[in-house]
Amino acid sequence: MGGKTVLPGFIDSHMHLNSLGQSLKMLNLKGTKSIEELKTKLKGYAEKTSTSWILGFGWDQEELGRYPTREDLDEVVNDKPVLLYRTCFHAAVLNTKAIEIVGLEKDEDADPETGIIRENALEKVREVINKTLTLDDYKHFIEEGAKFVLSQGVTAVGFVSVNEKSLRALVELDSEGRLPIRVFVYLNPSLLKELKGLGLTKKVGSNKVKIMGIKVLADGSLGARTAWLSKPYADASTTGHPNISKEELEEIVREAHQLNLQMAVHAIGDKTTDMVLDVYEKFRGERNRIEHASILREDQIKRMKELGVVASVQPRFVISDWWAVKRVGKERAKWIYPFKSMLEQIVIGFGTDAPIEPVNPWETIYAAVTRGKFENVEAYHYTKDERLSLEGSLHSYTYGSAYIMHAENELGSLEEGKFGDFIVVDRDPFEVEEKGLENIKVLGVYVGGSKYY
Repeated sequence: MGGKTVLPGFIDSHMHLNSLGQSLKMLNLKGTKSIEELKTKLKGYAEKTSTSWILGFGWDQEELGRYPTREDLDEVVNDKPVLLYRTCFHAAVLNTKAIEIVGLEKDEDADPETGIIRENALEKVREVINKTLTLDDYKHFIEEGAKFVLSQGVTAVGFVSVNEKSLRALVELDSEGRLPIRVFVYLNPSLLKELKGLGLTKKVGSNKVKIMGIKVLADGSLGARTAWLSKPYADASTTGHPNISKEELEEIVREAHQLNLQMAVHAIGDKTTDMVLDVYEKFRGERNRIEHASILREDQIKRMKELGVVASVQPRFVISDWWAVKRVGKERAKWIYPFKSMLEQIVIGFGTDAPIEPVNPWETIYAAVTRGKFENVEAYHYTKDERLSLEGSLHSYTYGSAYIMHAENELGSLEEGKFGDFIVVDRDPFEVEEKGLENIKVLGVYVGGSKYY
């Protein structure tokens, strides 16, 4: 490589490949600072797009000053349905036209008056939209997402929350030779019945697409205050809530383990993690996963170690969730994303939850190493001891991610006998100041020894 720096390909252990591909064409509202700015961006986007639904993502009420409402959206677009996701994708706002189409009823997750929906109500709206998408739409989204991921130096991904159309699209793209990356598939629990009928189990697939397990969404997000905490939020009189009962989760884990499938459960609040660990203790599987583990107590890390549980974490959340201390209060601030404490006791893999966070691995590495020091994130002052070293971060993004997806014998390091998945970068990260880590550029990407980018 003419003296250039070569590293193993990055492995993003948790992302939504179809949503990422779709989001590349959606209205991006990240960094929007006011309701007026949101309206201006929506107006400009609506004038250019011809799709039946107008979809956007990335707003944060903490930056806007308040939640956007149905009326705000109606002022700009009233003849087409509009859905704008909050940055976490666990809450969204609809305009009146969208509310009429989905027939929204008021409950704890939906408020037709404001147009704000969360969690299970949002899932129902997603189902309505997804029914309008064809298999070719899914193939297009996934192929575009995969090409983009590759351009960022990511050679393998854990694709979570995969529905039937996404799985069919993946298999077809693979058989047509149109998939440039390796994809480890974590399916929605609704597909367990079909898997059982077909007798499909872990690692069924090809060198490019492998079925790995089942992904469950057990609670929401800190930003939307739907993550389930053991004590109430510091800035609201709620503890959040689970999206699934313990009994339902036990049933899913039981069925998944019968098929030798790996479990991956989204748990952001510490109360949710308690529930998940109780279930994992009852059904001890090999490398049961916890996704995110955002608010994690020391006793829980110890328990994860005892149960052989691994975790997929998203370091960029530390910077994005700059308001996290406001949510949990100063007493619990030390529980916010305790990466170093985790890495000392369990195996962690890195991910981005893309499109929620940028796919660029160097932004994730930068966040793991600096923890918002240069952005003056409040949590930094309580958790600076949880910063990871550059070596620990690179390890978690390569070997760690491979390990938590049962792929450490084929991927995650440059060794004889493993796949030749590697990247070429413009400088040696160990010679770059930590502030400059996010500016490292990818020059070339090789998958299985062949140059793809």
